[in-house]
Amino acid sequence: MDDWDWVDAFLLALILLNVLAVILETVNSLQLRFSTAFWAFEVFSVGVFSVEYAARIWSCTADPRYRQPLVGRLRYVSSFFGVVDFLAILPFYVTLALPASALDLRILRVLRLMRFARVLKLGRYSDSIGRMKRVIGARRGDLGVALAAVVVILVLASSAIYYVESDTQPEVFTSIPAAMWWGISALTTVGYGDIAPVTPFGKFLGGIIQLLGIAIFALPAGIIASGYEEDTRRGRTEKGICSSCGRPFGLESESDQCIDSK
Repeated sequence: MDDWDWVDAFLLALILLNVLAVILETVNSLQLRFSTAFWAFEVFSVGVFSVEYAARIWSCTADPRYRQPLVGRLRYVSSFFGVVDFLAILPFYVTLALPASALDLRILRVLRLMRFARVLKLGRYSDSIGRMKRVIGARRGDLGVALAAVVVILVLASSAIYYVESDTQPEVFTSIPAAMWWGISALTTVGYGDIAPVTPFGKFLGGIIQLLGIAIFALPAGIIASGYEEDTRRGRTEKGICSSCGRPFGLESESDQCIDSK
């Protein structure tokens, strides 16, 4: 492991510890007992992330995409990871800049929630998360169509159950938007039970929608699985490894060559 690998490992561990600290701070007993330690760790983390952010802005011109000194740096700052790096340190500096009287409970909650942006930095240091980002990016068109189909079915299911059940349960199915809560729980087959059809046709319709929900949500899973398979094949091909037999190209005997290596 070279020096840069150690730096990546340190930053990865620091990000995970920050997420853990944000979670533990919501426990009142721990917050009261270790408030000083939480604050010290926050200051240390923001210091490290600020140095990292400044270093990335300074050195981003080494990347051909950001080679222009001014425009390239502005382009990096507005990129996905540039925005994530900025959001990772923004809450701390906003808290310092605003007077205590201006920090009401709602603002503090928003700032604390924004600290979870640090978890998005994992995508830079984790190959698995980076791979997921590539797969979703490559399949975003198919996933968009699947998501649109889910929305259409949700609207149709909620509308149908409203017209079937509104006369019997007017206090429950008050409108189509109110019925969408039932539609979401039915399509995801969670079935919380707080809203449920009582008429025979409503129960029949609910069963059909639940079965349809299983099929609908299996579609994005299949798209992502196919994307992972393509990404694996592409990665092996770039490394000179046959995607079918798993052996380097050119090392098979003439009679033992597979189709992909010929």
